[in-house]
Amino acid sequence: MEESKDTIYNFSAGPCCLPKEVLKKAQDELLNWHDTGVSVMEMSHRSKAFKDIVAKTEKDLRELMKIPDNYQILLLQGGASTQFSSIPFNLLDDNKKMNYLVTGSWGKNAFKDAKKHGEVTEVIKPLEAYTGCPDFSEWTVDPDAKYFHFCDNETIYGVEFNNFPYEELKDQLLVCDMSSNFCSRPIDWEKYGLVYAGAQKNVGPAGVCIVIVRDDLLGKQLDSTPDVLNYKKHADSPGHCYNTPCCWSIYMAGLNITYMLEKGLDKIEEEAKLKSSMLYDYIDSSDDYYTNPVDKIFRSRMNIPFRVKKDDELEAKFLSEAAKEGLIELKGHRTVGGIRASIYNAMPVEGVQKLLDFMKKFREENP
Repeated sequence: MEESKDTIYNFSAGPCCLPKEVLKKAQDELLNWHDTGVSVMEMSHRSKAFKDIVAKTEKDLRELMKIPDNYQILLLQGGASTQFSSIPFNLLDDNKKMNYLVTGSWGKNAFKDAKKHGEVTEVIKPLEAYTGCPDFSEWTVDPDAKYFHFCDNETIYGVEFNNFPYEELKDQLLVCDMSSNFCSRPIDWEKYGLVYAGAQKNVGPAGVCIVIVRDDLLGKQLDSTPDVLNYKKHADSPGHCYNTPCCWSIYMAGLNITYMLEKGLDKIEEEAKLKSSMLYDYIDSSDDYYTNPVDKIFRSRMNIPFRVKKDDELEAKFLSEAAKEGLIELKGHRTVGGIRASIYNAMPVEGVQKLLDFMKKFREENP
């Protein structure tokens, strides 16, 4: 949809902005979904209508991301954080050893939960600052671990794996948190046993977590696994609904997945590269007026943190004036401060260009 000069550009790290076309579609269907006479928010999750919504969401996602038939798609409650415990519960069975690579806050949180369930090897030494990852030669990997967990894109610090050492880990069962970059580029599914992603970054509203798990990993859960965290229970339930799911979030995610499918993953990936390079190129050319701390080979295409002359007062002014220009949610995470521009799939190139124009103007007016 065409942007106007009064358009608000939402750079929130999550919940994400969504395409205007998707929001308009939901608005049109809000009171009466497909002549059922009810809203999706009122609809029984056991009804044929909602089962159709789930089935289409899964079908379109499978097509968009080229997910093989031997992987189950589960649309679960609790966000990605619930999976920090769900994964050990479902995968450990007779082997309680795990490898965890920690390159940011979300990897660290997953690591902390995993330690409650078994013996965890921390693959790299704790980092003083999350700006990348040491070379694989410095990793300590337990060859007997049941699985290897990592976060593909750390939202807070803007660290993304753009050249992960798959070949060196070919004998490991890879489990990956892709919350912040899922649906932004293709995935080679043969390399993964399980991928999970909170929807509120690139896919839809908060509330639903997408878990994509290989069939042969189901049914091996610990005896102590709560039923609601048991992947097999969800996979075997009618419509993949063991309990009441996040109906509205699934519906909205489904609308956006259909929109992304029509747009094409190649186009989405191309735009992600373009938008991020626009910002990084300007930051790097600003003579340290703006600075990004992340090692260049680990720079995220989704979340771009930066400082303004490393000056807290100047950054407060930057945020205030940006908001007046319709550029909102640019404040960095409370643990790191500074500025952070999250440019997920739904952020148009025009939004990034408007941010760039503002950054140039701010620099001129505040030398």
